[in-house]
Amino acid sequence: MVPNIVQNDISPREIDALIYLPYRQKPAPDMAIVARTRVPPGSLGTALRHEIQQIDPDLPVYNLWTLAERLERNYWFQRIIGILFLIFGGVALLLASIGLYAAMAHSVSQRTQEIGIRMAVGATDHRIHRLVFGQGLRQLAIGLVIGIAGAFAVTRVLTSALVEVSPSDPATYGIATMVLSAAAAFGCLIPARRAMRVNPIVALYRD
Repeated sequence: MVPNIVQNDISPREIDALIYLPYRQKPAPDMAIVARTRVPPGSLGTALRHEIQQIDPDLPVYNLWTLAERLERNYWFQRIIGILFLIFGGVALLLASIGLYAAMAHSVSQRTQEIGIRMAVGATDHRIHRLVFGQGLRQLAIGLVIGIAGAFAVTRVLTSALVEVSPSDPATYGIATMVLSAAAAFGCLIPARRAMRVNPIVALYRD
């Protein structure tokens, strides 16, 4: 009895029942030999070929690959698809960050007159910062809650296509949250600081 192992498909839906048979009972036109080494396997090609030909000089030995090379050949397509999804995800996160920054910056810039009035009646820079960031972070928190809940719901369909990776990977959600939070913070900070450098009289009479 042996434990379940992945045979061909890297994302098996079910584990097939298998029976191991001796080579003499079911010969094959070729066979693979797996050797476990304590030294870098790439340095043992010549020695392995020599030892096999000592047993049978007429036995051809070909495709001497390390396990890493064999896996790379087997799953190159899945690796390319994964890289493409990573690129698309990065581009989507970048566009979302830029869009969030632009929306927050526009929202704050529209409040230049309000900021001017508050400064005219004695509001300090600290209070203006706290006001702008407080309102901006509330909007960000609402958006993140809705977005993360939607992401959790949508990624359920990816469970069957992933291997040893959770569709609700906390690192992915954490990175996305930090990037979007930073974009929102800059979207609030930069326009607010720009507005506070404007003369309150000019801000009050701004068209």
